[in-house]
Amino acid sequence: MPSDNDTDERPQMAGRFRGFLPVVVDVETGGFNDRTDALLEIGAAMVEYDDTGQLGLTESISYHVKPFEGANIEPASLAVNGIDPHHPLRPALGENDALGRVFREVRAAVKRNGCKRAVLVGHNAHFDLGFLNAAVERAGIKRNPFHPFSCFDTATLGGVTFGQTVLKKAVLAAGLDWSDDNAHSASYDTEQTARLFCAVVNRFDAWSGNNVLSPDSGTL
Repeated sequence: MPSDNDTDERPQMAGRFRGFLPVVVDVETGGFNDRTDALLEIGAAMVEYDDTGQLGLTESISYHVKPFEGANIEPASLAVNGIDPHHPLRPALGENDALGRVFREVRAAVKRNGCKRAVLVGHNAHFDLGFLNAAVERAGIKRNPFHPFSCFDTATLGGVTFGQTVLKKAVLAAGLDWSDDNAHSASYDTEQTARLFCAVVNRFDAWSGNNVLSPDSGTL
């Protein structure tokens, strides 16, 4: 049994990211304009430290999303992501419902880790954050658990750490597996981005020697 003098050797999530919980998000869309183009899929992945002090993927969720009324959908985007937004068997949710389900899981993770807010992690993160914020506005959601403009970008982190900015190349450079057949779905890309983010953080944690971190009350 640990003595009263023993300390918890696990890095504390609230301290590692200054009270913010990184949550990985990937969106598949009908184009590049978050104001006019459809949000078609959204995925979110939670990352947490384990007992050995390694950051890892713990759970992920993803949903098909119904295009909002009047949404633009570019054929070129569908050719890349392979989505048929009007398929009769596609189990799509409205934006309000899909975001509500994602946000419930994010809030639970924020509370579980003693954090005060989530910060979006994405590959070219401002693209995902822009579509997320636009959908929040359209749905009239008042309690968005994500920071409205700060984010962690794995394209930048991958470039700095592994010399690769393309998701597939950065994932492979990190020594992780990649499947071309599964790529360009929110579910797969979210989990791969999460694994890449964890690989970067774990490498920097090892370089810095910071294994025990205390909460910081600062803000992003």
